[in-house]
Amino acid sequence: MSQRAWVASAIQKIEADFNRSADTHLIPLGLPAYPGIDVYFKDESSHPTGNLKHRLARSLFLYALANGWLREGSTVIEASSGSTAVSEAYFARLLGLPFLAVIPSCTSPDKIAAIEFQGGRCHLVEDPGAINAESARLARETGGHFMDQFTYAERATDWRANNNIAESIFKQMAQEPHPVPAWIVCSPGTGGTSATLGRYVRYRRHPTRILCVDPEHSVFFDYYRDALAGHPDCSRTHHCGSRIEGIGRPRVEPSFIPQCVDAMAKIPDDLSLAAMRYVSARLGRRVGGSTGTNFVGVLLAAQTMRAQRRTGSIVTILCDSGERYAHSYYNPEWYCSRSIDTEGADARIKAWVQSPERMLDLLLAGCFQTDVATA
Repeated sequence: MSQRAWVASAIQKIEADFNRSADTHLIPLGLPAYPGIDVYFKDESSHPTGNLKHRLARSLFLYALANGWLREGSTVIEASSGSTAVSEAYFARLLGLPFLAVIPSCTSPDKIAAIEFQGGRCHLVEDPGAINAESARLARETGGHFMDQFTYAERATDWRANNNIAESIFKQMAQEPHPVPAWIVCSPGTGGTSATLGRYVRYRRHPTRILCVDPEHSVFFDYYRDALAGHPDCSRTHHCGSRIEGIGRPRVEPSFIPQCVDAMAKIPDDLSLAAMRYVSARLGRRVGGSTGTNFVGVLLAAQTMRAQRRTGSIVTILCDSGERYAHSYYNPEWYCSRSIDTEGADARIKAWVQSPERMLDLLLAGCFQTDVATA
C-alpha cells in the first residue's frame, strides 16, 4: 500500500471510530448557597478511553497524518503524565501502530495499567521535566514519531467547530436557563483546552470568560501573571512536577497561550483534593484530582458573580474517573506520607460551598490572579 493510500485508510478508521462514539454528558450540580448561579460538569470521563485527552489524541493523530508525519509501521511516542498516553495508545492500536509512552515514574499504577491495556508500552523517567527530551531522543533512535502534545495541542484541534469541546458545551447548553455561560473553568496541562475554549468564545462573539486554574506545583500561573504585567518569561521552571496528575507543568509549554485566558488562579493541592472528594460525594462516583482543581475554580467564579450580584451559568470539566487513583488520591496512606491535612481542607471546601463569604480569605490572600477588574 502506498503512503498516501495508507494515510487515507488511517484517517477513515479514525473518522469511523468518531461516528461510533456518542457525545459526553453535561451534568448539573446544584449550589443552593449561590442562588441564580447554575453549575455544570462536562463529563469527559465517558469517552472510550475515559478522559478529556481522548479529544486531543484524536486531533493529534489526524494532524500528524494530514502533515505526513506518520507512516505505516512507525512507532508513535508521546511524553505524557498518563491520560494523553492512554488515549494515544487507543488510536495507535486502532491504526496498527506500536506506541511508547514516556511518563514520570510517579504516575499512578492504574494509569500505567490503562496504557498497557490499550496496547502501549511505558518508559518511565525520574525527572518529570525530562520527558520531552527523552521522547525526542527515543524518536530519533527508533525512527518513530514524537507526537509532542505540549507543542501541538493548541494547533491540532479545530477551535472553530468540528465538535471540539467548546462547540459541544454550547450546543448542550442551548436549552438551559442561562445558555451562554458566564464562565468556563478549565485547568492547563498542555494548554490546548484553554486555547480552544478561549478562541471559540471570541470567534463566536460570546461574552463567556475563561478561568484557568493551575495546581500548586506548576509554572503556568506565574507565567500568566508575568504576561499581565507585560514581561512574560517563557524560561520559567519549577523544581518538581505537579501532584495533580494531568495538569500543571514544571516549565512553560508552547501550547499555553495566556491571551486566550481571561482569569487565572493557583489552587493549593490540599484544596484540589478536598474538592475532588466533595464532587465525588455529590455525584456518587469517584472523579480525578484535576476535577477537584476545576471545582475550586467554579467556587471562585461563583463568588465573583455573587459579589457582582450577577446570575448565570458556570461550566467546568470532569476530566477523568477517580478509579485510576485508587493507589493515591483515594488511599489514606498517600496523604499521610505527604503530610497533607485532609480534614482541614475538607472543612474549608464545605464551608465555601455552604457560606460563600468564607471564600474571601483565599481571595484576599492573593491566590486569585485575574484581570476582571480591568476588563
